[in-house]
Amino acid sequence: MSTSDLSITDDKWRAIVENDKSYDGVFLYAVKTTGIFCRPSCKSRPPKRENIRIFKTAEQALAQHFRPCKRCKPTGQRLPDHEWIALVTEYVNSNYMKDLTLHILAEISHGSPYHLHRTFKRIMHLTPMEYIQQTRLEQAKKLLICSDISVAEVGENVGLSNAPYFITLFKKNTGYTPLQYRQLKLKATQNGGTQHGTANK
Repeated sequence: MSTSDLSITDDKWRAIVENDKSYDGVFLYAVKTTGIFCRPSCKSRPPKRENIRIFKTAEQALAQHFRPCKRCKPTGQRLPDHEWIALVTEYVNSNYMKDLTLHILAEISHGSPYHLHRTFKRIMHLTPMEYIQQTRLEQAKKLLICSDISVAEVGENVGLSNAPYFITLFKKNTGYTPLQYRQLKLKATQNGGTQHGTANK
């Protein structure tokens, strides 16, 4: 633990839960699971106590690679949109297997669903939900090639536990069912041929 960390006392925890403005300027809290740091008065939903780190200054939190909350602006400045969206994509990349919705992403990134959707699309050229879907399908491809678990298990491991939906979605995006994709890639590896040449057979 960094020497810049302060301990989370019951008083500090109470200040966070109650959004106590009188503690603003006394300390800042960062959330390990989201990578965001806030003022005690921030109106965002309180995180789990074990996921919190306490800092005296914004500089200390920034030095530990936490980003300022877009809602309460603990540095006094607005978080640039590209940094905000980078934070969201990092969260998706690490949590794609969980239940993710636009509202969940907005909550963890301390913004409104509407603003997140609009900003994400402007910067990434696809919506947050399209990005989640894309990430899940890319992970599914890796699992189909690198493991021998069933198609249903692959879907479950990437957050698509409804097997028929997973298969339909995969085929819509790749042109193949997950099983066909696995067989074609396996054949390409065995033949030492190009993936495209084998896949077009």
